Amino acid sequence: QVQLVESGGGLVQTGGSLRLSCAASGSVFSIKAMAWYRQAPGKERELVAGIISNGIARHQDSVKGRFTISRDNARNMVYLQMNSLKPEDTAVYYCAGSSWYDDTVESEYGMDYWGKGTLVTVSS
Repeated sequence: QVQLVESGGGLVQTGGSLRLSCAASGSVFSIKAMAWYRQAPGKERELVAGIISNGIARHQDSVKGRFTISRDNARNMVYLQMNSLKPEDTAVYYCAGSSWYDDTVESEYGMDYWGKGTLVTVSS
């Protein structure tokens, strides 16, 4: 089994930056694609960015140019650098990983490991 724990959330002003971290433990050798999702109040959870085991990443249009996903396989970590934050980025951010899927992340398909989330609040 794999456990994912997010950290780095908090309160930031519009235009500010945060770096989210996701630490994986357990059978980490089994993790293939990983991704960050977010769920804003009253909305469904949505994909933010995904990255496969070789480091190729893809970001949703809403965060492209502002957010960057990266991973450190040696340290079993995944990061989300968030710059130029906007109030609409306010959400609980979740880290997820797959034990078998290792292609472009376009949804929650294949994700079988989930963290409990970290809250990001962007004030206007």
